[in-house]
Amino acid sequence: MNNRVRSLFVFVSVCSALSASVAGKPSPHYVITDDDISGKRINSASFFTVESSGNLKVKATVSGGNEGIAGGYFGAKKVIVLQNSGEQCAYTTASNSGQIAAFDVATLKLEGVFTGNKSDTGSVYGVGLAINSEYLYASFTDSNNIGTFQVESHCKLKFLSDVNTVGLQGGPVDGMAISGNMLVVTYDDGSIQSFDISAGEPVSNDDEQNSTGSRGVNYPGGVDITEDGHYAIFGDVSTSTVVEVSDISSGKLSKTVVYRLGPQLSSSTLFLSPDESLLYIANTQSGTVKAEFFDKATGKISPGCTSPVLKGFGSAWAYLGILVTETNSGTGGLIYVAEYGAPSSIGILELKVNGGKCTLRESPFSPVSDNNSQGLLSIGSYPPRSF
Repeated sequence: MNNRVRSLFVFVSVCSALSASVAGKPSPHYVITDDDISGKRINSASFFTVESSGNLKVKATVSGGNEGIAGGYFGAKKVIVLQNSGEQCAYTTASNSGQIAAFDVATLKLEGVFTGNKSDTGSVYGVGLAINSEYLYASFTDSNNIGTFQVESHCKLKFLSDVNTVGLQGGPVDGMAISGNMLVVTYDDGSIQSFDISAGEPVSNDDEQNSTGSRGVNYPGGVDITEDGHYAIFGDVSTSTVVEVSDISSGKLSKTVVYRLGPQLSSSTLFLSPDESLLYIANTQSGTVKAEFFDKATGKISPGCTSPVLKGFGSAWAYLGILVTETNSGTGGLIYVAEYGAPSSIGILELKVNGGKCTLRESPFSPVSDNNSQGLLSIGSYPPRSF
């Protein structure tokens, strides 16, 4: 698979979860898109209300940041969400300009647009995000920098510094995920690495390595980490469904264990269910979604189920991207996944688990159109999953 072609387009999906309350009022329940509007135009984020049925309805579309790219890495998250005692924030990227837009989820208002250094953009491969309660990290794929931003009140960001980093074969950062004081990244060349972020700025843990499964056709893209920080799970851009697991309990990446989970093309976006019993995988170039059983104690993956090809694949839309779940408990309820098209859409899947077996089918509500996006790359959920 051509490494550059595989990078250009990404479909991203995200789910929203219901929990908590703020100032005595029910917490909003949204699926949020980075509409990734390309050309010399203002980008936007669309906020979809998650209804009691699980269906999605547009609540608001809010402008923020100039010039997206309507494409990029499958595993890069262009929407990231923060919820803590003082802040309810959503951040999206306008990759061509390198801008990060900050939105107040409670008011659905833009709080500001923020940048790193002048060279910090992502005109071809995009700008991905990761966040904890204190810092936001942005992968600027043009400059090969990971930018560190301090999260301030009212969702605002303060740029602190850049760390320049590339993969073992010179590739830029693809996916990122945070657990505790560890930032784990994948590179667009088959290599992976972790950083210590206890002081804010990423410091290498000196564990950069080629993944076990990277043999010229498999490249780790998306990454997720278990709640206890024991395992990092990598979804490969690949000619079949390939997932790799690394034990990171030592504070460094260990050699990955490879799981080959079926013939479906590519597995570069993945998401652990809230109870960590299932690993959801979007087959980004086959138009299907998989649910594989995951053992959080051992890190082992076992066969689950695969959905039929989702409606409109190959005609209305071309790729699947980021996915998330409806709720933050159990297996997560419905699964939402981004569908890259013109216009783009969000697919909705229903999951049933019984006796160690599962089934996935598309919801009657699916798909829901995102008319503001001609190339939906990433979506996020509010409230976010707790890890």
